[in-house]
Amino acid sequence: QVQLAESGGGLVQAGDSLRLSCAASGRTFSTYCMGWFRQAPGKEREFVSAISYTGGRTNYADYVKGRFTIARDNAKNTVYLQMNNLKPEDTAVYYCAARRDWDGPFRPEYWGQGTQVTVSS
Repeated sequence: QVQLAESGGGLVQAGDSLRLSCAASGRTFSTYCMGWFRQAPGKEREFVSAISYTGGRTNYADYVKGRFTIARDNAKNTVYLQMNNLKPEDTAVYYCAARRDWDGPFRPEYWGQGTQVTVSS
């Protein structure tokens, strides 16, 4: 069982940066691949980024590639999402997620509660 708690969301202007954090419970954090998803009002939840067990592999959705960076600190049981050059279309609730397998589409086994990111133009 893994419990995830996101933090770091807020209201920013276009072009600003934010760093989201996701703290995980338990002693098996390094055995999980971690990911970030987001859901905008009226839209389905979509994949943003994922990182493998020790951070050696990462994936990004095309719409955030070059602007967002995922990282993890296994000593702190925490995964981060550094978001630069934010755009109004990045406005969404951002969710942290975990799964044990790296291969294939990222289908989470565990979800956090989400943190709101709002980008004004």
